[in-house]
Amino acid sequence: MRKILLSTAALLAFGTGLAQAQVKIGLAGPLTGANAAFGVQMKTGADLAVQDINKAGGVLGQQIQEVTIDDACDPKTAVSAANTLVSDGVVMVDGHFCSASSIPASKVYSDNGILEISPASTNPAYTDEGTAFTFRTCGRDDQQGKVAAEYIADHFKDAKIAVLDDNSTYGKGIADQVRANLAKLGVPIAYNTSYTAGDKDYSALISRMKQQGITLVYIGGYYSDSGLILRQGAAQGFTPQYVSEDAAVTAALWQIAGPTAEGMLMTFPPPAEKDPAAAKVVAELAALKEDPTGYVLYSYATIQIWAEAAQKAGSTDPSKVAAELKSGGPWASVLGPVSFDAKGDVVNAAYAIYKWHNGNYAVSALKP
Repeated sequence: MRKILLSTAALLAFGTGLAQAQVKIGLAGPLTGANAAFGVQMKTGADLAVQDINKAGGVLGQQIQEVTIDDACDPKTAVSAANTLVSDGVVMVDGHFCSASSIPASKVYSDNGILEISPASTNPAYTDEGTAFTFRTCGRDDQQGKVAAEYIADHFKDAKIAVLDDNSTYGKGIADQVRANLAKLGVPIAYNTSYTAGDKDYSALISRMKQQGITLVYIGGYYSDSGLILRQGAAQGFTPQYVSEDAAVTAALWQIAGPTAEGMLMTFPPPAEKDPAAAKVVAELAALKEDPTGYVLYSYATIQIWAEAAQKAGSTDPSKVAAELKSGGPWASVLGPVSFDAKGDVVNAAYAIYKWHNGNYAVSALKP
């Protein structure tokens, strides 16, 4: 009798019929730190997307292996994280969250021919200075800032306005867009300033706004600071109309601010969880007792769209998938059909106005 020697891997494949090659992708975001709530949203969406795609047979016969890494929304940590993912052999990255992380990390990915598709980084510089490997599934701050400014001009004609930012790439970037668009509309800003992110005492800032009679405050920054400003303002009897952006769209803001966030307005894309295209995934998330709002579906769509493009390109090679992403859309996704322009931005990205009420946020207006 002839002896046949098989490797362990071959025996496993023969014995189970399930062993398959794997393709690695990265998930990079703030899993720790002040913005960890958003990192959790991203991971929730990414984990489910990988699970669903693998159940359906994977990508080109390969199972997806997700490599998760924390960048804490810190630029230096993000660059280190990007280099780690490159070393791990990923072909695409779902991330990062903060623009201050995505922009420097994108240089690492581009230099190594790896796709980065951010579900959340909105600063225009991310794609304006990007390469063929740089994409996002969310809108841009020059779009979001215009919507916010027009809404303020239309609905708060007599307000005495303050525009604040946390001096971060994201916070100052979006606040500057609001400032520029208010100026175009002839709306005066009574008080402009930056605050220190991570500060625990905003009483001096609040006192200055009280003294100037500010009645509307626009905040460009993250929920951890915004929540404290609202809470400490109320403690000083300062209760203006607050307006903010997509970094306030998380239950974590209400956990910090409590009822002082009542009536706060925010800009964010129309609710993806209401789109019929997301119904199946929303049901899966409900069964897992996971909230589908915020960036969960944006993270899911990032991987979903990449997988579709890889299938159509017949390859997971990043350069081939990148070319397919721009030429082969629109891509079916939980966000509805998505197409990319030459920069890697979403075509016709939309925004809505949301309002906090009784611990929850919902659309207040689809158009300003």
